[in-house]
Amino acid sequence: MSTTTFDEGRLMQVLVAPIVSEKATMVAENTNAVLFKVLRNATKPEIKAAVELMFKVEVTGVSVLNQKGKAKRFGKTVGRRDHVRKAYVTLKPGQELNFGGEAA
Repeated sequence: MSTTTFDEGRLMQVLVAPIVSEKATMVAENTNAVLFKVLRNATKPEIKAAVELMFKVEVTGVSVLNQKGKAKRFGKTVGRRDHVRKAYVTLKPGQELNFGGEAA
């Protein structure tokens, strides 16, 4: 286990939602990685610790990307969607997450 300890309450909030899309499914099949929408200020070590704590799996790597929100029109006014931070969490071979059966 790493020497850094994180606040468990913070780790419960780091992962906002799993991303379920065609691209996410392809990535999961090819590289054994899972996509999550995470807090904008979440760090890679925090994301790794959160996934390991919540799903009881071993994480080999975390890649993150910041996606800017699209500008959208709402009638006359122009608004924009929220910015999103995505995390590609790579799991050890042979491990997988099941979102349906787990109760937090």
